[in-house]
Amino acid sequence: MKQIINNAISIKNISHFYGSNQILKNTTLEIKSGEFFSLLGPSGCGKTTLLRIIGGFLAPNEGLVYLGDKDITTIPANERPINTVFQKYALFPHLTVYENIAFSFKVKGIKKDDFHEKVLSYIELGRLQAHINKYPSQLSGGQQQRVAIARALANEPKVLLLDEPLSALDAKLRQHMLLELDRIHDEVGITFILVTHDQEEALSVSDRIAVMNEGELLQIGTPIELYETPATIFVADFIGENNFIDGIIIKILDATHALIECSLGEIIVELDKAVAIGNRVKVSIRPEKIEVLKNKPALPNEWHNLIKGKVYDVIYSGFQSKYFLEVPNHAGYIKAFEQHDIFFEDGTEVVHWDDEAWYLWDADDSYIVEVISNE
Repeated sequence: MKQIINNAISIKNISHFYGSNQILKNTTLEIKSGEFFSLLGPSGCGKTTLLRIIGGFLAPNEGLVYLGDKDITTIPANERPINTVFQKYALFPHLTVYENIAFSFKVKGIKKDDFHEKVLSYIELGRLQAHINKYPSQLSGGQQQRVAIARALANEPKVLLLDEPLSALDAKLRQHMLLELDRIHDEVGITFILVTHDQEEALSVSDRIAVMNEGELLQIGTPIELYETPATIFVADFIGENNFIDGIIIKILDATHALIECSLGEIIVELDKAVAIGNRVKVSIRPEKIEVLKNKPALPNEWHNLIKGKVYDVIYSGFQSKYFLEVPNHAGYIKAFEQHDIFFEDGTEVVHWDDEAWYLWDADDSYIVEVISNE
């Protein structure tokens, strides 16, 4: 069934206003053919407005929308080869699973003999064979979602828009449906554009992600690029958890490392931005990059940081423990998350609440997210 469609969505200088409130600010974006692309950001950031403009449900105040090399800015939604799966699946309650998926064929006046096999293929794609004659009220939330996706795909769009499609599901079902979405995308091969405020959803399925806030695109990249090398404090804070440290550059060590003075003392940071001695910077250190040790370790090499403090709290959550470390002269706590990849047998030195402990991390995991000033 897989089909590769040689079309991409191009957003060129799109701006949109609700009254005097500007929701999108001169937004330009290229979405590649066949990719799973996500628009990620908090409520009110403009991501759903952008999706509605792509779908043709809203007209932008400024800018253009292209599908491939065709300008579709003024083409009505029902004439665009783009379908949408909404938060509320909008299934017809009086129609069975089969009838819901067959609906678009009937509207076009196609005879059942000509669409029956195709409907069955989309039922199989959605793994809905056991529910073919059921009504929406007889289905779980995940099953209803798969019907909505199958119905949208049966219309054979070139682009499928997904507007927070998992928000109504519980956590376990949401994780399962992420895998299903990824599988369906891989099988059909068309462009998927997902709108979500959930970072885990976006990171799990996307080829690329655009992070939005207050109507602006802050960064576009792969999940790894956004997580490991965030371009701004907002991106670093919005995707995953973080420790943010303010410091001053006191020495340039080599082409890729600098020494900063901060509330933790002197630490080595990765140098991927243009800085000079005396610059004030904000540094990100991901909690899972930090190793928590009961006894002082030998540094693996010169490009590591080691600090000592006292464990203020430990939160055990099954697969990991979260440590909160008090460090002299540092306001607040330094967080470290440790995965439980082995069972703690008798004799293993475990760090407990109120213990003194050492935090060890690679210098390249101290990442400059912002140069605050040149003073």
